[in-house]
Amino acid sequence: QVQLVESGGGLVQPGGSLRLSCAASGSFFSIYTMRWYRQAPGKQREFVALIDSGRNTNYAEPVKGRFTISRDNTKNTAYLQMNSLKPEDTAVYYCNAYWVNDDYWGQGTQVTVSS
Repeated sequence: QVQLVESGGGLVQPGGSLRLSCAASGSFFSIYTMRWYRQAPGKQREFVALIDSGRNTNYAEPVKGRFTISRDNTKNTAYLQMNSLKPEDTAVYYCNAYWVNDDYWGQGTQVTVSS
């Protein structure tokens, strides 16, 4: 069983930056593919970024060049560095850990981009 706790959300002005963290409990963190999703009000949850056990990364088109996903296996933590934030990035951001039949979600952290 893996428990995920996101942190780092908040209110930021357009053009600003935030770094989200996803702390995982349990063992074998390094084998999981870590993913970030987001859900804006009235919209479906959408994929943002992933990093696999080999540190290969993939990003959704709207965030390419602005967001960076990373992981620190010594701290059982994944990160999402978000730069050049736009109002359309406003959403609840969720962390996900996936491996074969295991699929775990955090409770989410709110990111609001507004002047």
